[in-house]
Amino acid sequence: MKRIGFVGLGNMGLPMAANLVKAGYEVVGFDIQQRARARGSDAGMKIAESAVAAAHRADAFISMLPASEHVESLYLGVDGEGAGLLDRMESETLLIDCSTIAPQSARRVATAAQECGIAMLDAPVSGGTAGAEKATLTFMVGGDARHLERARSLFAAMGSNVFHAGPSGAGQVAKVCNNLLLAVQMVGTAESLALGVANGLDPATLSEIMRRSSGGNWALQVYNPFPGVMPDVPAARGYRGGFLVNLMIKDLGLAMDNAQTVGADTPMGSLAHDLYRALRSEYDAGDLDFSSIQRHYIEE
Repeated sequence: MKRIGFVGLGNMGLPMAANLVKAGYEVVGFDIQQRARARGSDAGMKIAESAVAAAHRADAFISMLPASEHVESLYLGVDGEGAGLLDRMESETLLIDCSTIAPQSARRVATAAQECGIAMLDAPVSGGTAGAEKATLTFMVGGDARHLERARSLFAAMGSNVFHAGPSGAGQVAKVCNNLLLAVQMVGTAESLALGVANGLDPATLSEIMRRSSGGNWALQVYNPFPGVMPDVPAARGYRGGFLVNLMIKDLGLAMDNAQTVGADTPMGSLAHDLYRALRSEYDAGDLDFSSIQRHYIEE
């Protein structure tokens, strides 16, 4: 593979596409935002005038978009009425959607692609903006294993872990499960730190104690939510950047919808969903990093 189309040059998509450029691929990018297109150009990629132009003669086409409706509109057209990208794409192009969307949406688009003779993978990621920048993302892939092998070099340029979760939609199921756990983990970490500080403990000392004890987790290791404890994380810059509260609320909503569909019991996920929605409402935190849940516990 040499020529890669890439749509969605946001906080995650831009560094992912930039890492493909660094790996020697010819990347043709597009985003509806002019600023994102300019940043893509600065990162060394060619900028197309549309998603269709970005996909033209591409060996692989990658999308990194905010939600299910954006992915379905891109590939299937508005309201699924056709004139989407699938109707204008060469059958040899491998489609890879790295967005986090509903599993049923991933299956719907993959089925439509198959009907057009086009191979498609759903491949949501974990690792956040830092992982995207450092090319250490984890890819959770749904679709035919043969197509995964075709894409493996692309994943290697953008990440350090690739898992084949199962057939189409399985990557999205794995992602909503992961983010449900991530939300619960972050809420519990913020709650525990606030309790310790309320009792006079130093948050950095308490973090290190818990990090090296049975409470150790990813948030304590690399993404501490308490201000002043860890440098170079969103908590150190007013919770700016990172994985937005709005996106966490979206992902928890996907998890709750999926749990209802399959009859699974997710009381902790449901509580985390409620807490993040309350955080957004009370502190106007939708565009802050999800570690800002700490504010729920330490600010009046």
